[in-house]
Amino acid sequence: MATSAGLPGFNTPAVGFEQPFAMLEACHERVERTLTLLQRLRAYVREQAADEAARQAARDVLRYFDIAAPLHHQDEELHVFPLLLAQGAPSVVAVVQQLQHDHVCMAADWAAARGALQALAEGAAAGFGAEDEARLDQFAQRYQQHIQAEEGTAYPCAQALLAQGDLHAMGLEMAARRRVG
Repeated sequence: MATSAGLPGFNTPAVGFEQPFAMLEACHERVERTLTLLQRLRAYVREQAADEAARQAARDVLRYFDIAAPLHHQDEELHVFPLLLAQGAPSVVAVVQQLQHDHVCMAADWAAARGALQALAEGAAAGFGAEDEARLDQFAQRYQQHIQAEEGTAYPCAQALLAQGDLHAMGLEMAARRRVG
C-alpha cells in the first residue's frame, strides 16, 4: 500500500501564499490526492489486509482532513465568502450559501467517517464495514462537488473583486494561520 509519500506531487504545493487563489486551488489538488489515497486504501484493505502500510495511509488521510482541510475552509470563510456575500450577484450569493452549508456538512461527514479510519490506523479494526464505506463515500462525494462549485464560480468571482493589495493581505493572513514565513 503506497502512502502519501508514494504519491507523485503529494508534497507541499509549489505555489506560495503570495498567490492565495493558486494556493487554494493547490489545496484542492491535495484534497483530491488524499481522497484518491483514501479510495486506494479502501480497495487495498478489501483485497489485501490492514497491514502497517494501510495503517500509515489511514494516518495520512486523518492528518490531512484533521489539520489542513479545516485551515483551508477557514481561509475561504474569512477571505472568499464574505466578499461574495456582500458584493456578488444573487446567483453567486446562492452558490456561496451552499458552499457555507457544505462546510458544515463536510465537518459532520468527517466526524462520522473518521472513527473507522482512526480504528484502522490504531490497529483496532481490520477493515471497513458497509456503514463505514457509505460514510466515506458521502464525505468524498460532497467534497468533490464542493470543489467544482468553488473553482467554477466562487474563486473566479472573488478574484475579480479583489485588488492586488487585498490579495497580498489575504496571502499574508493565510500564511500566518499556518505560521509560515
